Amino acid sequence: MPTLRPMTHTPTTPGALQGQVAFITGAGSGLGAAFARRLARDGATIVINDLSPNAAAEVAAEVGGETAIFDVCDSVAFDAEIDKAVARHGRIDILVNNAGIAPPTDTDRVQQAIANQMARMEGRIDDLVPPNSTVELSDEDWDRMIKVHLYGTFYGTRAALRHMTPARSGAVVNVSSVLGLRPMAGAMHYATAKAGIIALTKSVGQEVAPYGIRVNAVCPGWIDTPLLGAMDPMMMAGIVMQIPKGRMGRPDELAELVRFLCGPESSYCNGDVFAASGGFA
Repeated sequence: MPTLRPMTHTPTTPGALQGQVAFITGAGSGLGAAFARRLARDGATIVINDLSPNAAAEVAAEVGGETAIFDVCDSVAFDAEIDKAVARHGRIDILVNNAGIAPPTDTDRVQQAIANQMARMEGRIDDLVPPNSTVELSDEDWDRMIKVHLYGTFYGTRAALRHMTPARSGAVVNVSSVLGLRPMAGAMHYATAKAGIIALTKSVGQEVAPYGIRVNAVCPGWIDTPLLGAMDPMMMAGIVMQIPKGRMGRPDELAELVRFLCGPESSYCNGDVFAASGGFA
């Protein structure tokens, strides 16, 4: 048998983002902050968006970047901040649409879901209590979830393309979710928003591919970030049991995938969707 030689190449080229400008939304903590650190490590100048000035400033100081404090649901503000970044640096090369919110935890509903699951396992289907997650979802909660995720991704993509298209260069990475690929009961508005991001990515990716611009999406699974901090421990344990890898993901693991999609190594990826779920998706 031939001798197997170890791989000597790295999946990404160190320093390949030198001189590029990356705008990352929701980067004051969690995944966004991990993305900022990873892209900065390979030379990118980072613009940190967040609603919290203090959180954004802390990450910006860490990566030697700058801040842009606004709500991604505000299209006028999004346009203005992208334009400001281009005015300062003469370009925008990377946009990561990462800003997002999680559905609030309803303790009573969680306990009922656990009781329903036990009844289901025992075959007591008639004892199941309807969770009414959909019928009790308010217009305001629906609107906010869709606007932060789907509208925010659209506003950012549109603002960045106004500069990337004339330059015939750029990379947009949209953060969707495994729930956009594999929706679960109880978070219908979240799953709908994330599925919409996938459709947006595929459509826009096809549109701009001939002009040197790549638009791709990542679908994180259950990642250990502050966004999941309020989740009921029993529910989280049940979710982890469904992950073939046997654990939640780490932000730095997702950051490597985002770094790949932001750099020249992903030159043939466009309108593509990449799940990183430990086997959940």
